[in-house]
Parts: sequence; structure tokens; C-alpha cells
Amino acid sequence: MTIVEPHVHMLSRTTDDYQAMYEAGIRCCVEPAFWLGAPRNYPGTFYDYFDLILDFETVRGQRFGIDHWACISVNPKEADNAELAQETLDGIGRYLDHPRCICVGEIGFNEITPNEEEAFVRQLHMAEERDLPIMVHSPHRNKRKGIERIIEVLKAEDINLDRVDIDHNTEDTIDLVAPLDCWAGLTVYPYSKLNPERVINMLKEYGTDRVMVNSSADWGISDPAALGRVAENMAEAGFDAAEIEKLLYHNPLEFYSQTPKFQPQLDLEPQPPETFQR
Repeated sequence: MTIVEPHVHMLSRTTDDYQAMYEAGIRCCVEPAFWLGAPRNYPGTFYDYFDLILDFETVRGQRFGIDHWACISVNPKEADNAELAQETLDGIGRYLDHPRCICVGEIGFNEITPNEEEAFVRQLHMAEERDLPIMVHSPHRNKRKGIERIIEVLKAEDINLDRVDIDHNTEDTIDLVAPLDCWAGLTVYPYSKLNPERVINMLKEYGTDRVMVNSSADWGISDPAALGRVAENMAEAGFDAAEIEKLLYHNPLEFYSQTPKFQPQLDLEPQPPETFQR
């Protein structure tokens, strides 16, 4: 089956990972803006990074038969540096308006600080002004508290929840997100977040409506081809083909198609390596 990967950090992956994703059935992926492993010190370093994931990663993905798109933001892990975050946001508009930017994200909370919230709110409204979907990062620590505050902010700012994906849910938070009109993201990691078995159990309880599963696949131990295994695990657990296709194909297409900029090419063919140009 054809899989759309809604959240994967390909900047941290090798070309072998693109090949493995293609073999797993992934034909389209979306890369949210991300912390690079060390704090950035200048707005220009953010802008160079945005250019990279909007332009070069698109070319790199296409070489391996995968249509690559991006989400742009000041990630919450760097939003607590208020001066740098706000200065970067002053010049972020042209990147949000780029034809390959189909979402504002990841935004939200890391340590749930006032500075993070200020950047979060500003970027929520940047997304609303452009009719772009929104990917919200929930914190790794104090996750339930963080999602409770995320929901309070979304409601206080009168954000259209249809366009919001609250990501990185666990068994401890899904009950907060599932009753809302927003989308719930589940992240599959081998050793942290959710393993496939836990994902299957959550899907059995809450269903596949407005749910997206992703690999995230950043600098840690992770698997960018994890969604292929999720499909296999779902089939073994008794989900039918239509439910699997809905979760791994139709749901991410529906979420990102809320912006007309998203026009995925799902029939790209891997190119011969000798044709690659640096």
C-alpha cells in the first residue's frame, strides 16, 4: 500500500533511510521544523535551515522516489530564548509562504514556559492568517500538563481545531485530545514514546478517526520506515485493509490538503544514482 509519512525529520537521516522508506511503501513525507541538537544563535541560522528543508530535502527525497514537503516554525525547544525567537519570527513569513511549506510546526511547548507560550501564540496566528494547518508539539516531560495548557491556549485564541494536529500523544493524554475536533498524533519509536504494540492498543480503543501515526525519526534511535511495520502490525491485530489505508494514507492526505499548496506526487520513481547532481 501507499503510505504518507506525516512527521519525519529527514535532515537527520541518510540516503539509506530514504531507500528503506520507499521499500516500506512510503511515497510522500512531511518534515517539521526541528531542533538541530545545539542551540542556534542567530535568525540567519534558522533561515538557512528553512531553505535546506524546503529546497534541498525536496530534491533529495525525489531522487529516491519520495515527495518531500515541510512545516516551518521556531521549534518550542528553542522558543524560550525570547529575543531570538521573536526576531526570527519577524522574518519567517517568506518561508511560511514558500510553495513547499504546507503547515506551521512544530510549535507548542517544551518546558511549558511563558516565552514558549508567547512564540506558540504568535505562530498560531501566523498559521491562521495563511489558512495553514498547525502541528503542535507536546512536551516530553509533564506531557499531560502541557497538553492541557495547549488546549486552553487553542481555545482562548479561537483557533480552528480542524486544522490542528496535537502530536506525540500517549495513553496518558489521548483522552484529552480524542474528544476535540483536532487531530491526534501518535509517534512510534523503538525505545521511547510509543512502540507499535502500544499504538495498536490505542487504535483499538479510540479508533482511526482524526488520528495520524508518524515515526518522527530524529537524531535518536528511531526508524523512518516504521509505518510499514505499523501496517503489518495492524493487519496482524485484525484491522482490515480499509482501516489501515485510512490511517496511513487518507488521514495525512486529508490533514495536509487543508492547504491547496499540498499537491503530492505519489508516483515518483527512484532515480539512478549516476544521475544525481551535487
